[in-house]
Amino acid sequence: MADPVRVIPLGGVGEVGKNMMALEMGDDIVVIDAGLMFPDEEMLGIDLVIPDVTYLRANRRKIRGIVLTHAHEDHVGALPYVLRDFPDLPVHGTRLTLGLVRTKLREHKLADKTTFVEIEPGRPFRLGAFVADSYAVCHSIPDAVGLTFETPYGTIVHSGDWKFDHTPVDGRQTDFARLATIAAKGVLLLLSDSTRAEVPGYTPSEQHVGEILDGILARAPGRVILTTFASNSSRLKQIVDIAAVWGRKTAIVGRSMENYLRTSRELGFVQFADGVIVHPGDIGKLPDHEVCIITTGSQGEPTSALSRMALGDHRHVAVKAGDTVIMSSSPIPGNEELVTRTVDNLYKLGAEVVYDASTRPHVSGHASQEELKLILNILRPKHFVPIHGEYRMLVKHARLAVDVGVEPENALVITNGDVVEIDERGARLGARVESGVVYVDGLGVGDVSQAVMRDRWSIGSDGFFMVVITIERATGRLIAGPDIVTRGFVPDEDADALVEGARERIVAALGEAQTGEHLVETTTLKEEIHGSVSSFLYARTKRRPMVLPVVMQV
Repeated sequence: MADPVRVIPLGGVGEVGKNMMALEMGDDIVVIDAGLMFPDEEMLGIDLVIPDVTYLRANRRKIRGIVLTHAHEDHVGALPYVLRDFPDLPVHGTRLTLGLVRTKLREHKLADKTTFVEIEPGRPFRLGAFVADSYAVCHSIPDAVGLTFETPYGTIVHSGDWKFDHTPVDGRQTDFARLATIAAKGVLLLLSDSTRAEVPGYTPSEQHVGEILDGILARAPGRVILTTFASNSSRLKQIVDIAAVWGRKTAIVGRSMENYLRTSRELGFVQFADGVIVHPGDIGKLPDHEVCIITTGSQGEPTSALSRMALGDHRHVAVKAGDTVIMSSSPIPGNEELVTRTVDNLYKLGAEVVYDASTRPHVSGHASQEELKLILNILRPKHFVPIHGEYRMLVKHARLAVDVGVEPENALVITNGDVVEIDERGARLGARVESGVVYVDGLGVGDVSQAVMRDRWSIGSDGFFMVVITIERATGRLIAGPDIVTRGFVPDEDADALVEGARERIVAALGEAQTGEHLVETTTLKEEIHGSVSSFLYARTKRRPMVLPVVMQV
């Protein structure tokens, strides 16, 4: 009897971002994607959030490779950090995906140490016990694929990110013939993108963006500054081509966008007419009505080019009255405040900003409800697990699956760390595995724990209150202090009375702690100080600053 297939989401299920999935059978594990998530405003000081790969570390001898569906950050952004733990792990992906990943890994000095394996739709490849293949899909980045894995119990389909776009800019449509072939063999399990499972109807074609852009560029009196995702090379081509029609030359501003576009051009996925692209340093040499600028910063990232322009801090572009700034993207959940702040700053500089959902030139790269139903009807899977979405999205998607014929008990809604086991008896939930988040803070990866984050939240919300005392080692007698330093707690003019009251409480607590035949341990003294000060401050202010007792011995 063959081992069961285990489907193990380590990220991206019950949340948007940091997508990572493991398929396990016996002594073989295949990893699908390794994405990141951008921090929300409560994650103080954190740069990136990546999946916890503790389970993979514990089973490293089983891992046969990682397969990438496409090159968006929420699917490949964690690779530089994951590959530090698994330097021998081969990375499989399509030509453009691997090209963009190489560029990313080169910045981390990992490109030369990594084994890349190019895959092609319709060309199967083996990963341990799994025979894998891919099929072309439409998304907001070229060369994206869905994946199939042959198992003793049937075919598992992983959709990647996708939508049904019948008029894509690059002409690469979803391979419906391949989907029909996959369906004819029978589908054991479909793992499908749920990002727009709440949205009725169909997702508009990327061509729709071009129609809106054409109207905006026709009316813009001065420079046009447009921001979108750096990886959306199809949209970049649309913008450059439409700008050229209206007599504008385009400058690409932003390191990540320059790198992505250079790689896409080198690999032949994007081509421009001669003379339509200019260097950012030449923007000032052209009349305003002949300038189009494409830049990074669609999510309001503080260090992005658009955010620096909005603050008047960019070396090539100073936003001014007469400029039209176009936000050609939707805010990722959690980034709304950053985007709004950037829009406000642009208006302060006199620019006209196109950002409203009803007018901005943007369409999603993810399937809406009718498309989700269609792929379910094409593949007719026996089992269904929604992925890539927050929990409510997964629930909505599972209900759609039941509506089109999946048995209710076979539509499983899971979250990160849940394990679905499938064998000849069917699908069921197995024992959970460890999952969660790892914080990237500067050069540190995983050294910021939840305890550290709680300390940051505490300091950020109520400040801190440091108490320093010096005691005699032999007798425990108080020699100096208590000295008190407070920051971010109360204004200086209100601090004197509180500090004096806290000092009296500390002295009293120390006197009670030292009563008896034995000297009290330093740890116990710190606990006494912390408890007495915390209760005193809360009683007086109804605030809970971080209390930091420091006990020195001489």
